Amino acid sequence: MAAPKRGRSASAQSKPGRSLALILIAIVALTGGMFLSGHTTPRLGIDLAGGTSITLKAKADQGSAINKANMDTAVDIMNRRVNGLGVSEAEVQTQGNDNIIVNIPKGTNSKEAQQQVGTTAKLYFRPVLASEPSVPASQSPSPSASSSGGSSPKPSASPSGGASSKEKATSSSTASPKASPTSQGRAVTDALKAGSTPSPSGSASGSPTPKATPSASSGAAAAAAKLQAQYAALDCTKPAARAKVGGAAKPGEPTVGCGQTKNVWYKYVLGPAAVDGTEVKKAQAVFDTQGAAGWQVQMTFTNSGAKKFADITGALSQKQEPQNEFGIVLDGEVVSSPFVKQAITGGQAEISGSFTQQEAQGLANMLSYGALPLSFQEQSVTTVTAALGGEQLHAGLLAGAIGLALVVLYLVVYYRGLSLVAMASLLVSAILTYVIMSLLGPAIHFALNLPAVCGAIVAIGITADSFIVYFERIRDEIREGRSLRPAVERAWPRARRTILVSDFVSFLAAAVLFIVTVGKVQGFAFTLGLTTLLDVVVVFFFTKPLMTLLARRKFFADGHKWSGLDPKGLGAKPPLRRTRRSAGPVAGPVDPKEA
Repeated sequence: MAAPKRGRSASAQSKPGRSLALILIAIVALTGGMFLSGHTTPRLGIDLAGGTSITLKAKADQGSAINKANMDTAVDIMNRRVNGLGVSEAEVQTQGNDNIIVNIPKGTNSKEAQQQVGTTAKLYFRPVLASEPSVPASQSPSPSASSSGGSSPKPSASPSGGASSKEKATSSSTASPKASPTSQGRAVTDALKAGSTPSPSGSASGSPTPKATPSASSGAAAAAAKLQAQYAALDCTKPAARAKVGGAAKPGEPTVGCGQTKNVWYKYVLGPAAVDGTEVKKAQAVFDTQGAAGWQVQMTFTNSGAKKFADITGALSQKQEPQNEFGIVLDGEVVSSPFVKQAITGGQAEISGSFTQQEAQGLANMLSYGALPLSFQEQSVTTVTAALGGEQLHAGLLAGAIGLALVVLYLVVYYRGLSLVAMASLLVSAILTYVIMSLLGPAIHFALNLPAVCGAIVAIGITADSFIVYFERIRDEIREGRSLRPAVERAWPRARRTILVSDFVSFLAAAVLFIVTVGKVQGFAFTLGLTTLLDVVVVFFFTKPLMTLLARRKFFADGHKWSGLDPKGLGAKPPLRRTRRSAGPVAGPVDPKEA
C-alpha cells in the first residue's frame, strides 16, 4: 500500500502546472465576465461617490406594531418611491429593529428624495379612459389608429363569491365589445371636458359635477388637449418617462400613467380617483381550491369605500373595453387594471386573472399597505459631496499603497528571491479581489465604502502572513539539512494546517462582525471575509505550485545567496545522509601467530 501512495504523491508534485492553469483560467473567465457586463470598476458607496444618506426611525401608527413584516413592507414601498425619482442605484435597507437607511447617490435631487421617502404612499382606484401597449416613439402608431388595450390578458374584478370561476378568469379581450379608437378618443375627450368620472354619483372628489360655462368649457378643452398630447408622446418603456408621470397628479384630476402587465408596458389615461386606497380595510392573496381561478386577491372595503366602489363598478360595467377597467394606482404607477362586468356591492371583491402566488401576494400587500404601515421620524440627513468622497477614496488608496509598499520592502529585505513569489501571489489576490468586487456590484448591489477599503488594506497583512508561514516552514526544513525540493514538499502539510486555522479564525471573526453589525461596518466585514477566502485559494492554487516549480530551478535549488534559501546563511546542519549497514562482521587482517 505504501508504494502506490508514494506514486500518487510524486505524480501530484510533478504536475503543479495544472493548478496554475486552473487559477489562470478562473482569472481570465472572471475578467472576461467583468468586461462583458460593462461594470469594469467596483461600485462605490455613498461615502466615496457622494450623495445623500437619510436615516428614518419607525413609530407605531394606528395600532400597527414595529415588526419585521411591517418594516419590510415599508422598505418595499420606499424603494418604489425612490426609484420613481429615476434613481438607479439607491439603497433602502433596514438597520436594527426600527431604523431604515436610504442611501441616494449623487446626481439626484436630495430635497425631493427627502420629501418622498418618509411620506405616506398614495394608492387610488381610478377609472381607465384609454390604454394601449406602449412602444418606443419611433414605432408609435398615430393616436387615431392606436389599439385600445392590446391582447395581453387582464385581471377581472368580481363580487367575492358572486361570479363563476369562468368569469373571474376571463381575459379583457373577451369581456366586452372592443371600443373603436375613434369612439374611445371621443369618450376620453367628453369625460375630460366634463371634468367628472364615469360614475353616476358625481366627481371623484365627492363634489357635484360643475355646470358647464363657456370659460369652463374652453379651459376643460385645453386641459383635455394637453392630456391627450401627453398620452400620445408618452413612452412607458423608458424609466425616465415613467418617473415623470402620475405621481404629482391630484386625486380629483385626470392624469396619464404607466403600468406593466405580463412584461408588457401599457400607457393609460386615467380619470379622477374614485376610491382612496385608505378605504381598503383588508386584502389577502388566496388560492381558489374549488374553481379554476387559481391565485386571486380578495379585498374588503370600509363602509364609505364599499359605497364608492359599488358606484364606480356599476358605472364601469356599462362601458366598453378598456373603459370598463379601473386602475389601481400606487404612487403614479398602475400596478393592476382589472375589468368589471357588474356592480360590486357588499364591500367585498376579488381580483383574478392568471396570477402567480408571488404576483397575488405582491398586489395584496400593495392594497393593504398602500400607505406606509408605520410612520417615520427623520433622524439624520448626511450629505457627502463628490469632492469629499473623492478625497476619502484617495486617502484610502494612499494608505493601502503605503501599507503594500512596506510589506513588499520587508519581504525583499528578509526573503530576497522568495519575495518574488510573495509579490506574484499578492498580485493574483489583488486581481481576483478587484474583479469579484466589480462583478458583485451589479449582482448583489455590493458597494465599496470606506470601511470596505479598510478591510481590503487589512487583508494585505493577512495574505502576506500566509506566505510567511509557508516560507518559514521551508527554511526550517533546510536548516535541518534537507535540499530544497524535499523541503518544499515536507513543509507544505504543516504550513497548510497553520494557514487554514489562521484563515478560519479571520473568516469567523468577519462573519460574526457581519451578522451582529449594521450599516457601513458590514462593508468592512464583507471585504475581510472575501479576501480571507481568496487567500486560501491563492495559497493552494498559486503559491504552493509556483514554489514547486521554482524548487527545480538552479537559482533556488542550489541555495544562491540572493534566493533567500541559502543553507549557509540559514545555519543549516550538514546534509542528512543514510549510512549503509554491512550484512556481516568486517573481516580484518589475519595475525600470523593466530594462524
